Amino acid sequence: MDAKKLEILMTAVDLGSFSRASEVVGYTQSGLTHLVNSLEREIGFPLIIRSHNGIALTEEGRELMPAIRQFLQANANLENQIQSITEKQTETIRIAAYASIAMFWMPEILYRFRRICPNVDVDLRMVDHALEPFELLQDHKTDVIFASRQNYGNCEWTPLYHELLYAILPKNYPLHGRTEFPLKEFEGKEFLMPYGRFDIDVHAAFRAVGVKAKEQTVYVDDETLIRMVGKGLGISMMSELMIRGNTEDVYCVPVSPTCIREIGMGMKPGAEESESIAKLTKCVMQFVSTLNKGGNVSLK
Repeated sequence: MDAKKLEILMTAVDLGSFSRASEVVGYTQSGLTHLVNSLEREIGFPLIIRSHNGIALTEEGRELMPAIRQFLQANANLENQIQSITEKQTETIRIAAYASIAMFWMPEILYRFRRICPNVDVDLRMVDHALEPFELLQDHKTDVIFASRQNYGNCEWTPLYHELLYAILPKNYPLHGRTEFPLKEFEGKEFLMPYGRFDIDVHAAFRAVGVKAKEQTVYVDDETLIRMVGKGLGISMMSELMIRGNTEDVYCVPVSPTCIREIGMGMKPGAEESESIAKLTKCVMQFVSTLNKGGNVSLK
């Protein structure tokens, strides 16, 4: 039985007129009449009495009407359930992360997630500015963020990892065997400021000890900035993730007093009620546990 034909029949009956029904369903009046005639032939008996006053149900039509309404309701419920399952299969989780986190964390996290949620797509977006993930979250343009802790907006925050901040120095810098770099030694030095995602953390460290460096903001990636330091164009400060694997031409020395940046995962309150996001969180926590076992600075 064609549900579409039955829906059109119900519309005509409820409106009491083929002409009014044709305006609602988008058929011509002759097309609608032809459709109802076809339905009556399919059923095997007349459903509609036609007169100059409009249309009315035959006795058989009145008897059949409750069953038709039940059929249409059941069909609508079925279509809604199919749509719900389809949407679940094509669900997309939007993630915004600092470039360093996207590079060094997300491939493994997404590998783990894909194994348990193969039908959920992930839209990963790398961001440059420290506050951009939080802005995207507030504007409902992302679902999950990975960033350093910031005092911004309403965010359900899960601490994941603590990383040290390091002074980045050219190989000819006079360290004299020191294994730490005093923050006060940045005073008056040519300082290459990593653009966007890290300036907030640097300024917080400088304010804590009252230091003012000669800052030059450089709009380049982390690797290029490190190479600039290696060529003697200035010194800098970066976090553990930012300098990973790029230290051949520079010294990387923990600053003193020790500065630690908290990396975490943020989402809107209640987001973990989503089964997929809850599973993503589980994958993240499993991955971070492997980092903390490796001897890095841990939250535990």
